Amino acid sequence: MTEETSPNQAFASLTPDTMLDAIESTGVVCNGQFLALNSYENRVYQVGIEEEAPLVAKFYRPNRWSDEAIIEEHLFTQALAEEEIPVIAPLADDQGHTLRYYESVRFALYPCRGGRAPELDNPDQLEQLGRFIGRIHMLGAVRPFKHRPQVDIESYLVLPSNYLLEHGFIPAHLIDAYESLIKDLKDRVEACYARAGSVTNLRLHGDFHPGNILWRDDGPQIVDFDDARTGPAMQDLWMFLSGDRPYMTARLADLLDGYTRFCDFNPSELHLVEALRTLRLVHYAGWLAKRWDDPAFPQAFPWFDSLNFWEEHILTLREQLAKMDEPPLVWS
Repeated sequence: MTEETSPNQAFASLTPDTMLDAIESTGVVCNGQFLALNSYENRVYQVGIEEEAPLVAKFYRPNRWSDEAIIEEHLFTQALAEEEIPVIAPLADDQGHTLRYYESVRFALYPCRGGRAPELDNPDQLEQLGRFIGRIHMLGAVRPFKHRPQVDIESYLVLPSNYLLEHGFIPAHLIDAYESLIKDLKDRVEACYARAGSVTNLRLHGDFHPGNILWRDDGPQIVDFDDARTGPAMQDLWMFLSGDRPYMTARLADLLDGYTRFCDFNPSELHLVEALRTLRLVHYAGWLAKRWDDPAFPQAFPWFDSLNFWEEHILTLREQLAKMDEPPLVWS
């Protein structure tokens, strides 16, 4: 790569040799072990280090977050770690910097931690997760993000659905149905927010799904704050709630048993569960579309650009319309 290489070109042409050179530019010596981890937005690898524990290296996709936004996420996770909340924070250099630079790429280094998936029907594990989410939110409420966006209808529904329509991802015979459906979904989501009333926005993990939890014998390790945003507390809770209504009600009680030991919970936010689920469904489809030029995406998600996917996607969104008209979950 040359000085004229653009960040996008540098990211697209990243090779193991370039990444190892970048990592070794920080002063460590790699032993040649190099394992790709499950990440598509960024390039993330477990890297063996001579006579030391392995590290995880994250190479950031250009034009997604500014340097300031990445550093703000790093500072948030470092502050959480200092409170002994089990998050995996980036490692700092001798000057305290966590965002590293090599040629035209940006990267960060993390300690490597193993673990297994959490058991989402285990009340004890959910209660423990709830405690840690409550502690994250307690610190997250202290001050707002300045450089990271908000979970909202515009960025999670309006913009991604417009992108899908404008770039030809919706099959022609489904366009009218999709446009009408998006309008109805927007109305329903807005109604859910109206029923929730005044909701406090705070700093969040933002993408708190089971894949971002590594369960160990001593409890969870919480990883990947890359999607950290400002939003309602429910954004970090609803992804643990799926299944039929009695099952979700029981899991909600488990989570909030732990959560409310450290942080107050506003029951009005229960009106947002299905609204936030709907926003994520639309946002996820838009995210895949925006990354479709990246060769890794068609290879990893071959079903996305198929008629079957769009028919099922529209059916799922229609089901969400009905769910947003149902009474919210009850917590007592």
